[in-house]
Amino acid sequence: MHAPVVAGIFVGGGSTRMGGSPKGLLLAPSGETLIARWKGLFARLSIPCVLVGERARSAYASAGLEVLADARAADDLGPLGGLLALLEHAGEGAAIAVACDMPFVSTELVRRLAEVRSPAPAVAARRAGRWEPFFARYDAQAVVPTALAHADARRGSLQALLDAVSAEELAMSDAEHAELLDWDAPEDVTR
Repeated sequence: MHAPVVAGIFVGGGSTRMGGSPKGLLLAPSGETLIARWKGLFARLSIPCVLVGERARSAYASAGLEVLADARAADDLGPLGGLLALLEHAGEGAAIAVACDMPFVSTELVRRLAEVRSPAPAVAARRAGRWEPFFARYDAQAVVPTALAHADARRGSLQALLDAVSAEELAMSDAEHAELLDWDAPEDVTR
């Protein structure tokens, strides 16, 4: 029997490059908000999901999803605080972390990530030689001790965390890599 999986949709940033508008409320090419798209995708895979980030309570109240605030928020750990909250929420299971601003990820690609069997404590995509910590699957129990040590040492880099736990790269085709394109600025949306 495999450990249960929970997904965290990360919405924590201030969307400053988007003019302050919450990215998760942008309309995907399918016509639904990015958050609704992710929620539906995870529902099709029978994976429960939560929103992760400080902005979620106010900006995404209508999404109908549980919200996780950053762990150790007073320490201002950035994305590491959100990931810690998700890992703690997953308990003895696995956690899939995704960024809300990826409008092209397919159900099949998420299914592959969810079903990957690896002895590594984390499996993540890589783009341009860097880890994609928000398209990754984490074994919560295995990663929490290292994440806590990084938090204590004020090392918030998720790149460093994935390196420290000897993450495995998710093998992906060029077409699958294209699915990970994200929307960081208004010109990304209009492209």
